[in-house]
Amino acid sequence: MATNDDHKTATLSFGDTTLELPMRSPSLGPDVIDIRKLYADGNVFTFDPGFTSTAACSSTITYIDGDKGELLYRGYPIEQLATKSHFLEVASLLLYGELPTAAELEDFESRVTNHTMLHEQMQNFFRGFRRDAPPMAIMVGVVGAMSAFYHDSTDINDPWQREVAAIRMIAKMPTIAAWAYKYSVGQPFIYPRNDLDYSSNFLRMCFAVPAADYEVDPILARAMDRILTLHADHEQNASTSTVRLASSSGANPFACIAAGIACLWGPAHGGANQACLQMLREIGTVDQIPEYIKRAKDKDDPFRLMGFGHRVYKNFDPRAKVMKESADEVLALMGIENNETLKVAKELERIALEDEYFVEKKLYPNVDFYSGIILDAMGFPEGMFTPIFALSRTVGWITQWKEMLGDPEQKIGRPRQLYTGVTRRDYVEVENR
Repeated sequence: MATNDDHKTATLSFGDTTLELPMRSPSLGPDVIDIRKLYADGNVFTFDPGFTSTAACSSTITYIDGDKGELLYRGYPIEQLATKSHFLEVASLLLYGELPTAAELEDFESRVTNHTMLHEQMQNFFRGFRRDAPPMAIMVGVVGAMSAFYHDSTDINDPWQREVAAIRMIAKMPTIAAWAYKYSVGQPFIYPRNDLDYSSNFLRMCFAVPAADYEVDPILARAMDRILTLHADHEQNASTSTVRLASSSGANPFACIAAGIACLWGPAHGGANQACLQMLREIGTVDQIPEYIKRAKDKDDPFRLMGFGHRVYKNFDPRAKVMKESADEVLALMGIENNETLKVAKELERIALEDEYFVEKKLYPNVDFYSGIILDAMGFPEGMFTPIFALSRTVGWITQWKEMLGDPEQKIGRPRQLYTGVTRRDYVEVENR
C-alpha cells in the first residue's frame, strides 16, 4: 500500500515566492510531489503536455516499471498470469484485488457467462449502420447505447448497480465485438453459448455460420485468451485516462466505456498491431528488408519500423515473450510457417535481437509485433484488430472506473492551460473593420 511521509517536502522557489510542497511515497515507483495547492498558494500552474510527468490519480490496480520491463496486475507479474492463469480469473483479480478461490471463480464465471446475450432489440441498432461500417464505429455506438437498454444499472451511486454494470460490460463485449464483425462481412449474428469458455465463445461467434458450426481449436482459444490477458490493463494510458475523465463527470458506465473505445480507435494507441502488419506487407519479401532497415536508421527518412520498442518500456516489453510463444503455436497449427509475411517478421525479429543499432537503442519486438501476426493467422481482418483490443481492455476500464468512483480524493477532471492567444481587446463594429 502507498505510504505518506508528512515530513518529506519539496521546496519550489520562483521570484519572491518559496513553497514547501508535500511529497507522497508509493509502494512501488518514484516519489510524487503533491501540487494540488500550487495554484492556491503560488498562483502558478505546471505545464505538462500529455501529462507524462503528472500522476492524475492514486491506484492499486496496475504497476509498470518501464526501465525493468515489468508489468504487474495487483502485484502479480504479467508473465505468470498469462502462462498459468486465464482471462476470467485475471478479470476477477483486477476487479476485486485478489486471486479468487475456486468457489469465487466459479461464481464469477457463472455470472459473466449468464450475461453474454444482448437485448434482442439491439439487433435493430446494429442494422441501422451502413453495411460497410467499420466494427469500431459500431462498437462505439452500440456500447454507448447500452444505457438505453440497461438503464437499471446506470446509477453510479448504487454499489450493486455498479457491480451489475461491470459484469454486463465484461460479459457482453465479446458478443458486441463479434456481431460488429459479422455485420461488417454481411453474415448472420451468432448467439453466445453458455457451455463454452470466454475466448472460445468469442471465436465461435466470429467464425461460425448457421450452415456449419465452428469447432474452436484449443490452441487458438488459448492464444486468444492470452491476447485478452496481456491487454487487460496497462495503467493510465490514453483510453483509460479517457474513461476516468468521463467518469469524473458522473457519466453512466456505458458512456464512459464508449469514450474509452473511441480513444482507443486512434492509430497511435489501439492501432499499433494493425500498423505493424501493414508494414510487414509493405516490406513484402525478405530480400527487401536491408533497404527498409537502412531507411529506419536514417533520421531524415520518415519511415519507421512499427512493432519495435515501446513508449513506456525502455528495455523490453514483458508481454512480448508470451505473445511470441502463442504466435509460434498458432502459425504451426495453421501450417503457414512459410508465409512470406511471416518470413519477413521472423527476419526482422532476428535482426532486432542482433543488430547493434537495435540493441543499443533497445528496439526489441513488442507485444503489437506478434499480436497482429496471430490475429491475421486466425482469419481476422485488420479492421478487427482494434475491436479485439477494446474487448481485452474493457475489464481494465471497468476496474479503473470502479476504483475512481470509490476514491474520496477524486474530483471532476479540469486540466489547466498555458494560454498563448491574444490579450483582451474590444469588439469593433463590422463597418469599422
